[in-house]
Amino acid sequence: MKQSEATGFAERKKASAEAKLKLLAKFKAAPKADDPEVQAKRAERAAIAAAREERKATNARLKREKEEQEKAEAAARRAEEADKIIAMEAERKAERDRRYAARKARRR
Repeated sequence: MKQSEATGFAERKKASAEAKLKLLAKFKAAPKADDPEVQAKRAERAAIAAAREERKATNARLKREKEEQEKAEAAARRAEEADKIIAMEAERKAERDRRYAARKARRR
């Protein structure tokens, strides 16, 4: 609120008292806690909060399931890669053994 410099102390004090009375009247006019409208709003907010918590729990569960699935898929991929590496090493060893046997056969 803009105050002009011409206002005196008494006028400022009176304006302050009027503002306090208006604020008090506003709070007295506010609905009480046992008012049906207030209770309905409170129940509505509680229902919204419950739905929010349920969505949060569902999202957390879905996220956990997705992470577990991704971990299982990663483990399966690692197992497949390990099997491929083992097979490749066995193939190399067989080829090396074949060459060794051929070299030995030539010397005999």
